[in-house]
Amino acid sequence: MKSLIKAFVLVLFAPLVWASAEKAALDTVSVDIRDQASLQNGVKLFTNYCMGCHSMKYSRYERIANDLGIPNDVYEENLIFGDEKIGSLMTIAMDAKDSKTWFGATPPDLTLVARLRGADWLYSYLRGFYKDESRPWGVNNVVFKDVGMPHVLMELQGLCAEPPHIGAKTEVDPLSGQVKGKSGCENFAIKGSMSPEEYDAAMRDLVNFLVYVGEPSRLQAEAVAPWVLGFLVILFIFAYLLNKEYWKDVH
Repeated sequence: MKSLIKAFVLVLFAPLVWASAEKAALDTVSVDIRDQASLQNGVKLFTNYCMGCHSMKYSRYERIANDLGIPNDVYEENLIFGDEKIGSLMTIAMDAKDSKTWFGATPPDLTLVARLRGADWLYSYLRGFYKDESRPWGVNNVVFKDVGMPHVLMELQGLCAEPPHIGAKTEVDPLSGQVKGKSGCENFAIKGSMSPEEYDAAMRDLVNFLVYVGEPSRLQAEAVAPWVLGFLVILFIFAYLLNKEYWKDVH
């Protein structure tokens, strides 16, 4: 009986403990899984910068190609490497034991990461790397302290010289018109190929893609939803008239 009570308490309060442990200042991002151009750029970024270490083993290339409006032959030629076929699951060749030795932990599968972490967390994390010589890879992250992952997008963003301002409240000085508390990196130890605005837009596309992959059926559900609601409205009219006819002689 005591074991059951303990289990019940853990189930009841675990989400609260998790939320407390994960609570951090985050930037917000607006995603739209119907934005096909954004999703196409997102899958390109994921394939070229993330998929060397992170799999998406619960998703298939063909499903993504079809949903994102990419012809299968174009997807195979540009976004599938090795001997994989368009109908294959999005696994990777890296061995889990080797990756744990190299990175200290096996890089997680990212199929459901957006549902686990949320879009704002991912967007902030991808923009939160900074220089830290005390870490094995020379970088740290303000959202995920002491992260074991190298900054694989450094050639695009560059590398912040100090912790970037993530979750900062942007304010405008009414006298000078200067923006204060702007989110992001102020000084760079290494320059990237993108401007801060371009990198933010690219990370929005990458996060948008990860949100889509976490629940790809939403595309179909959102397309069907207006028709379902219209059917229910019409059905309600007939149900109302039928009910009125049944009860017209009842006083």
